[in-house]
Amino acid sequence: MSESDLLVARNVKRLRGERKVSMSALALQAGLSKQTLSKIEQGVGNPTLGTIEALSMALGTSVRSLMTEWGSPVRVQSSSAAEWQSGLGGDIRILDQVYGSGYVRSCMVRLEPSGHDRARDGLSAGSIYQVLVISGDAEMGPEGQTVRLAAGDFVKFPADVPHILRAIEGTVVLHLITSFPQVPQVMPFGDPR
Repeated sequence: MSESDLLVARNVKRLRGERKVSMSALALQAGLSKQTLSKIEQGVGNPTLGTIEALSMALGTSVRSLMTEWGSPVRVQSSSAAEWQSGLGGDIRILDQVYGSGYVRSCMVRLEPSGHDRARDGLSAGSIYQVLVISGDAEMGPEGQTVRLAAGDFVKFPADVPHILRAIEGTVVLHLITSFPQVPQVMPFGDPR
């Protein structure tokens, strides 16, 4: 299974679910067999560009939206499990890769402990945080799924849901990368995002 096949699988399954369309109905609309659609949603279908185009039309979206990462499961990479590779005249630690289109903001963040741990509001649909803890101990992640991190730990999680970024004790310094999709996602009526 390639990463791009898994990406298409996640997006087709998610969009079909959001639109409350059965697998049979989507397959018929896209001119595919139900078995072919099932394989695509499992990430083992290796769809052609023509198949992706047919699915995007049947789902009322663009090919680009099927090839763009929307949201993300929480993924932690502890400093003790980090793998370093030689390259670029030194050692490289790959933290993550994001596929799709949009824009990326990279910044350093200093957090101080505060008396309130209220979750922050989610960002625009499809936004993702990738965080490397430079120093200190922090807690972060989607509300109800936070993880505790120390210096050198990395986490990736959806930023489009209520989430927490907080220092546990003392000053925490983070390298925070925020990815915002360029392609607007189809949203229910009345949703301001």
